[in-house]
Amino acid sequence: MLQLKSITKDYKAGTTNVQALRGVNLAFRDNEFAAILGPSGCGKTTMLNILGGLDRYTSGDLIINGKSTKSFTDREWDTYRNRKVGFVFQNYNLITHQTVLSNVELAMTLSGVGKTERRRRAMEALSKVGLSDQAKKKPNQMSGGQMQRVAIARALVNNPDILMADEPTGALDSETSVQIMDILREIASDRLVIMVTHNGDLADRYANRTVRLLDGQVLSDTRPFDPETELSDNKPLGRKTSMGFFTALSLSLNNLMTKKARTFLTAFAGSIGIIGIALILSLSNGMQSYIDKVQEDTLSSYPLQIQEQTTDLSALFGSMSDMRQESQTHEDGKVYSLDVMSSMVNGMTASIGQKNDLGAFREYLEAHKTEIDELANNVSYSYNVQMNIFKGNPDEVVQLNPAYYMAPIVGMAPGDKSGTVSMGGTESQLGGMGGMSMMSSGMEVWYEMLPQKMLDSQYDVIAGKWPSNYDEIIIHVNERNEITDYTLYALGLKDTSSLKTLISDVMTGKGMEAESLVYEYDDLIGLTYKLLPNAALYEKTSAGIWQDRSTNSDYMRGALNNALTLTVVGIVRQKADSDMAAAGGFVGYTPELTKYMMDKTGEYDIVKSQLSDESSDVFSGKPFADPDAPPEAFDISQVPEEYQAMLAGMTDEQIAALMEQYSTTSDANIENNLLKLGIVSETRPNSISIYPKDFEAKDGIVELIDRYNTERTDADPDAQPLRYTDFIGLLMSSVSNIINAISYLLIGFVSISLVVSSIMIGIITFVSVLERTKEIGVLKSIGASKGDIATVFNAESLTVGLAAGLIGIGITLLINIPANAIIEMLTDIPNVSKLPVVGGVLLVVLSCALTFIAGLIPSRVAANKDPVVALRTE
Repeated sequence: MLQLKSITKDYKAGTTNVQALRGVNLAFRDNEFAAILGPSGCGKTTMLNILGGLDRYTSGDLIINGKSTKSFTDREWDTYRNRKVGFVFQNYNLITHQTVLSNVELAMTLSGVGKTERRRRAMEALSKVGLSDQAKKKPNQMSGGQMQRVAIARALVNNPDILMADEPTGALDSETSVQIMDILREIASDRLVIMVTHNGDLADRYANRTVRLLDGQVLSDTRPFDPETELSDNKPLGRKTSMGFFTALSLSLNNLMTKKARTFLTAFAGSIGIIGIALILSLSNGMQSYIDKVQEDTLSSYPLQIQEQTTDLSALFGSMSDMRQESQTHEDGKVYSLDVMSSMVNGMTASIGQKNDLGAFREYLEAHKTEIDELANNVSYSYNVQMNIFKGNPDEVVQLNPAYYMAPIVGMAPGDKSGTVSMGGTESQLGGMGGMSMMSSGMEVWYEMLPQKMLDSQYDVIAGKWPSNYDEIIIHVNERNEITDYTLYALGLKDTSSLKTLISDVMTGKGMEAESLVYEYDDLIGLTYKLLPNAALYEKTSAGIWQDRSTNSDYMRGALNNALTLTVVGIVRQKADSDMAAAGGFVGYTPELTKYMMDKTGEYDIVKSQLSDESSDVFSGKPFADPDAPPEAFDISQVPEEYQAMLAGMTDEQIAALMEQYSTTSDANIENNLLKLGIVSETRPNSISIYPKDFEAKDGIVELIDRYNTERTDADPDAQPLRYTDFIGLLMSSVSNIINAISYLLIGFVSISLVVSSIMIGIITFVSVLERTKEIGVLKSIGASKGDIATVFNAESLTVGLAAGLIGIGITLLINIPANAIIEMLTDIPNVSKLPVVGGVLLVVLSCALTFIAGLIPSRVAANKDPVVALRTE
């Protein structure tokens, strides 16, 4: 039941107040066909809009099913229009980019009807108006009468209590008008139909009640209704309406597809900013990946190295740098001295000679294993274990490591071991597998390998395999499969005894003729070598002391027959994309071999003897001198008279040896003897090398070391802090920060175009709002809320933003193909431009977000449009 109580409606026309309705009192039955007649401008359509909830009255009250509407909210009005009212307009007001079926279904989408039920009811409504075979057509493919029947089907599909028709035959011919009126009369058999018309003949012929209006007032009523005397079914409004996002998306997509060219150009314009940022991200990501690779390769060659006996070059260079920064400004006209030497000497004095407690630091690292594992690829512990390596034929005693055969080249006297050029052991770990260390002599050949996981990323096995046992070794060649002739000497493939003659020829000006040799892989794989611990070089004499027998061929042949055999099992080559410097020609053994040597050394009698009595020297049989006691006086009378006269002609070294012979104590000490015999403890490394994952991780490791130093000095103020050399800190700064800074700067510039394109999309959305104003009115007439209308246009903005993002990413991926080819051709660096997946996804999300924000204002404008005004828009 509908009832108008003293309804007035005023409009503002400029400064003039126009009264469209003047105190209208009118009530309608639940089931009747009421025609409202009157000339143009009398207020017919205004009253119909108020009855249908499209317009608001100025004063009075509209009673719906016995309930006043004075306090109705927007949501209640939306529900009323969707559940209780169906509209049929003179100009049909169908949504042109939707099919007939979709137009009819639209009201049910707001009601929350399921897809299957929605389709069934829509087809049923179309059947009632005779258009079931036209469901797939668009409105512009139909006649006026057919479109009006579609409008009636749309009005009926939600089974409303009231059907309101505004001049339903005004745009139709006479024959079609009769068809439409017959349909309306049939509908009025079980519900209220209110028709506004200026055609009195139609009203008299079809309506059972005629209300005439003039100048906003009821002039006559052929069948008045008093709601107080007649009962009416006061039904509730029903559940609130809500348009689903996918419904809104469908409306937006269909609209966009009617303007394909404009939609594509808009999306492409929006993609330009995305393309710019995506290309920068591609280059930044590719360069960052390349830098990370360089970092990992570099850091595998230059770890953070902590020596037991250390010189902190980082601190030394740092003090010199600080000195330069603190230089004073002087007045012109004079030359001033800069104090460099004192700062350098003081820095060297402060940094040289400190002994680090690596045993304690090793315990600290083990206690913080989880943290260190997150920061480092590997932590390598090195020990003073000398690898005495000989040719594999025990009948031919030729020592290859340490390289005593290099004595003529480095200026040592033959047989002098005091200045031995180390060809293996721990120093080579500084350069990693095949790397040239800035601190090494550059002459290492035999070295302990890094863990397998680090080697796999830098080397390819070109023949054989990686070592799997402690007695297996590999040979490294450079990228051209070359091996230095220097390495051939260390492998025993060239005669080491010829070096002396070679140097002599060079010194006399005869020169040196280059020799080119070629080896098959099988020539190298299977080569064998013998390995002896230091303790195996000594034999106990009848006097009970131990004597070095390394120069005794018969003894050495016997020792080598019982020595461990090392076998070459593989040849490896540095990967083409590895940035680690390598000359080619190194021999690698596993850390397990070092562990074997440490354990094996403990089995020798000389080692057991020295450890059982640490107060006596096993090499002289004399007790060690007390380091705190004054030096023992040399009594010349102890020397036989026939030799005393010879003292004057002896060198200092000869006199020292003579003094040692007649001294009652040994001038050695237990520490040196343990080192000489190769006795080391696994818990006491002499060097720790930490291989950071990247520069950021390196900084984390430095922080961990600083934390260790702080905890150590807090516990013991007299404790010396751990000193180390940070080679990477000396060589290079964090290139990543520079790349990031440049990337952020470029992204900032490109983002301007992204914002501009988003604003443009917002403008296009506003134009779409203007173009679809009538559609907004239709949606509101069937119960769409302000939020529903906003959702439709927000969905359109999101769709354009999504298209812009996807187009931008697609074009970027296409551009990356030739860009990578050009960059690789110019720099030999592959895949520099590489868009990260996460970055691409985030850019698409960013595009959607920006266009959504840009579309908020147009969508809000659309939501606030007056449905009456919107329906009048052409």
